Amino acid sequence: MLLMLSGCASSAVELEQSQSSSAEEIIFWHFWGGKDSAVVDSIVQQFNNSQQQYRVRAIAMPGNNLQAKLFLAVAGGDPPDLVNQDDPVLADWARRGVISPMSDLADADEIKSIRAELFPAAERLSVVEDQLFGLCNGLDIRALFYNASALDAAGLPVPQSIEQLNAVAEHFAPPGSQTLTSPVGYLPDARRLWAWGPVFGGSFYDSATQTATVAHTGNRAAISWLRSFQTRYGADNLASFRQADQSLPGKTFPLLPIGNDESVGRYVAMMDGQWRVRDIVAFQKQRTSLDKSAPKFGVCPLPYPDADGNCVPDKSARKNAGWVNGNFFVVPSGAKCPQGAWEFAKFWIGSKDSRRAAQWYVDGGWIPATQEVAATESFQEYLEATPLFKTFVDLAGSKNQFPVPAVPGAAAFKREVESLAYDAMMLPMDDRQLDRRVEQCQRAVDSYLGGKR
Repeated sequence: MLLMLSGCASSAVELEQSQSSSAEEIIFWHFWGGKDSAVVDSIVQQFNNSQQQYRVRAIAMPGNNLQAKLFLAVAGGDPPDLVNQDDPVLADWARRGVISPMSDLADADEIKSIRAELFPAAERLSVVEDQLFGLCNGLDIRALFYNASALDAAGLPVPQSIEQLNAVAEHFAPPGSQTLTSPVGYLPDARRLWAWGPVFGGSFYDSATQTATVAHTGNRAAISWLRSFQTRYGADNLASFRQADQSLPGKTFPLLPIGNDESVGRYVAMMDGQWRVRDIVAFQKQRTSLDKSAPKFGVCPLPYPDADGNCVPDKSARKNAGWVNGNFFVVPSGAKCPQGAWEFAKFWIGSKDSRRAAQWYVDGGWIPATQEVAATESFQEYLEATPLFKTFVDLAGSKNQFPVPAVPGAAAFKREVESLAYDAMMLPMDDRQLDRRVEQCQRAVDSYLGGKR
């Protein structure tokens, strides 16, 4: 009997090895580490166990020099089959022929179906000139976190308008303060003009005309608002307080109190992404373990100007507006198993089985790329248990969440806009000088887009 059992076990191992050796290998480069890498490994294992035609081999690649490594691999004829990326490089890679359009891997009906499944923001992250070159597999959304206990104590409402957000800033740090000291109500980040532009009804790119629109009236209104913080506090004051954020230990979320008996951190309200929900949950658990009370926190969409407030040419573009980025799959040109890469990418986003995919989005604390996964019972249970996360998922469905445009030179486009916002906030200039700086940024971006305007 023991020999028979041993023989059966041996046969099973041999069968598994035979199946594995006959399967086509998919080489998958990704950048996840730590706890996230365990989730990635689980997805890979589930895909490999779900069928016998393909076997994914995941390779964690450092983010540094990934582009150079990929370009060399493509040029050398030995690229990976699938790459996960989160930088605004899709259009550049497509133009250079480094990646294949998904239409090479699927027929028009399947492409149309996949695009219909994606959240609007996820589709924008996947498309170049209305052609699918990537497949978004997770979104990063920004919203406004706030210390609800501090707002309640100050008698202030959760800010739903720019005017109410200004009131939070001025209550905790009155204009003219010689030195900003914590807690500060709110300070904008110059890099986030990408978010505030749409909030004020602006736009940075017109896909119909394929032109940059940095000088859009809504963008100018957002820039003027960012500039108002220099008027309130002074550039040196802003820079000094921001610089002190860097002295916080590790990746501490500045909204959270540092001391065990403190109730307010360096800020009362901050824009940040959904990954901060983990930080808040961990903080509250720590306070509970110490038998100490913890302040209550909330999160809401980015406030926007009142109907009678700042100049906003397109009021419908303000609600649930902001900047989004995320992760997307690409299939390099010359991949040896491109069809398998496409099948694995669809499997990951839940196109094959949304209920199964929901579990790894819960495990990773990730925002799904599709409404179908977000609507599953298990994911909805997760949102019920983690209500702060729900705001981000709701925003994922908004048509007013915009990434950096998927155009050649997108990374430089992003830097130019951020530099413009920084100068507006930190450099002394009058209105005429600010207008010239906006036009300078517009011309610089035009040069990246081939002079179109």
